[in-house]
Amino acid sequence: MKKAAWWWALLTAAGAAHGAELTPVQQQMRSIYQELVETNTTNSVGSCTEAAQKMARRLKAGGFKDSELQMIIPPGGPQKGNLIARLKGDGSKKPLLLLAHIDVVEAKREDWERDPFKLVEENGMFYARGSSDDKAMAAAFVNNMLLYKKEKLPLKRDIILALTCDEELVPSRFDGAEYLVNHHRALIDAEIALNEGGGGLLDKDGKPVRHGIQAGEKIYQSFQLEVTNPGGHSSAPFKDNAIYHLADGLSRLGQFSFPFKLSPVTRAYYERMSTIEKGQVAQDMKAILQDPPDQAALDRLYAVSPVHNSTVRTTCVATRVDAGHADNALPQRARATVNCRILPGEPIAEVQAILQRVVADDKIKITRIGDGVDGPMPPMTPVLMTAVEEISNAMWPGVPVVPTMSTGGTDGRFLNNAGIWTYGVSGMFHGPEGSGAHGLNEHIRVKSLYDGQEYLYRLGKRLATE
Repeated sequence: MKKAAWWWALLTAAGAAHGAELTPVQQQMRSIYQELVETNTTNSVGSCTEAAQKMARRLKAGGFKDSELQMIIPPGGPQKGNLIARLKGDGSKKPLLLLAHIDVVEAKREDWERDPFKLVEENGMFYARGSSDDKAMAAAFVNNMLLYKKEKLPLKRDIILALTCDEELVPSRFDGAEYLVNHHRALIDAEIALNEGGGGLLDKDGKPVRHGIQAGEKIYQSFQLEVTNPGGHSSAPFKDNAIYHLADGLSRLGQFSFPFKLSPVTRAYYERMSTIEKGQVAQDMKAILQDPPDQAALDRLYAVSPVHNSTVRTTCVATRVDAGHADNALPQRARATVNCRILPGEPIAEVQAILQRVVADDKIKITRIGDGVDGPMPPMTPVLMTAVEEISNAMWPGVPVVPTMSTGGTDGRFLNNAGIWTYGVSGMFHGPEGSGAHGLNEHIRVKSLYDGQEYLYRLGKRLATE
């Protein structure tokens, strides 16, 4: 057995189970994780810069040179720092990028059962803001970079770590991934990027059901619908009312559905899930794969979860309304915000044109809110998929790997748009209760954290050395 392999086997032998003594690797992982979690990185009072600097100090203590570490702080955002670390390979392949955001959503102590910025281990769970989203993955990447450095791996490609800020703010002029793509592309340019968005599902008994790899995500774009009118006195109303125009247009939009579309990723998702699910749900998943798809089957799946509807089509929904200026005056203006989540490959301009056609009223002006960017679907790269599936099967035998498309959004959209194909995969499993990400009492299972770290270690090592 080679020295590096022997060293890893020694460090990871027994200890992932709750209550067992931690191995040295797990001890290091827990220490990094706790330091990240307990560094407040909220937008209101936190600092990504502080968290990134702490991780830089750990990497430097582990043998990284100053030339291998870079802090990137965007102008005007002193608390929005990002950390880039690089292990050099022989250059025979393009780099591998490990991407994780270190900012978190807000958390009020009075709403939580525990202090959200103190790592609490309780009943086999870690509780804290960011414990799952996304400091678990960030800590695993830092830990693994230290392991790779110590092992002096014969890398075929550079391994780049990017810890970024402001993923949770949409939009943000300080989003780290976007800023790096636009201003420091060379620092993160890669063939493959590993990111959040994947993970596994456990059943109620803690048995793994499936392991997901996310390839592609919907594009976030909001629109403003606005009607203006001269207005007048409410005692003498006329039919040309800004609120009525807007309400009628929104009602028509509420009755409209964008076309059904399956990509290679979403088709593969339903093909594999139809072998995992049981009964009517499994039958319906097979039925929507037909040409044409079975509409009754899709309606039943939508009743099970609206995520099924979001998976197969672009969605646009009214989320805010603002109208009028006085109780005794006719409205001079009525506005609504419509938030769209657009399938990869569908142009934003085309969606805007469809909205205008559906509301069917020339008085309703539709404009973009923010500048979304048309996004492609990354390919199911064989080198990556083979590694993901084989390592997954080695750790969780017989548990299927299921490709997914995110109906939400991550920083992967900026990288995919730039041609850096980005995939969500973590090896971290959640139970039916979910993780509480963005909500109260966010958590991750202790065993899942350590399993995910080992999975990402193996995956990164294989992709960088083979």
